[in-house]
Amino acid sequence: MSREPDRRVDGCRPAVFQVRVQGRLDRAWEDWFEGLTITHQGDDTLITGPVVDQAALHGLIRSVRDLGLPLVSVIRTDVEDP
Repeated sequence: MSREPDRRVDGCRPAVFQVRVQGRLDRAWEDWFEGLTITHQGDDTLITGPVVDQAALHGLIRSVRDLGLPLVSVIRTDVEDP
């Protein structure tokens, strides 16, 4: 019997990721990033929030690419409480 693998990042709940991009992105772009929080740190923008699985993480990184934003880092920061 085959079973579809659980694709969530940690196997039980969404992990919180912080994507840092160079430049300042207006908070109006939060809709583009499906409700993730946009904050600024110096001249960089932090896009932070829960990511349900690897496919969603790749989609987030693809959105950064599609906007032409220079990617600085992607960090798993915490696991969100249920």
